[in-house]
Amino acid sequence: MGMGIGFIGWIVIGALAGFIAEKIMKRDHGLVTNLIVGVIGAILGGWILGLFIDTATNGWIMSLITAVVGACVLLWIVGLIRSKSAK
Repeated sequence: MGMGIGFIGWIVIGALAGFIAEKIMKRDHGLVTNLIVGVIGAILGGWILGLFIDTATNGWIMSLITAVVGACVLLWIVGLIRSKSAK
């Protein structure tokens, strides 16, 4: 995420990204879980998209998109792990 957003911006974007990813992935979590998934997703998404494009200089909209992509990937990975452990 871009450095110009600040700590509060990270929290807001993380919570929003977690919420959006929750809806896209058809999951049901609470606010705290959405925040955690969104922030971890932002880190994961930043790493993944950073391999292809410069995500650090594109502002809060790109940060949100990056966080949502990362959060969806994170939820997908967790879903795979849970389905394998349930067998």
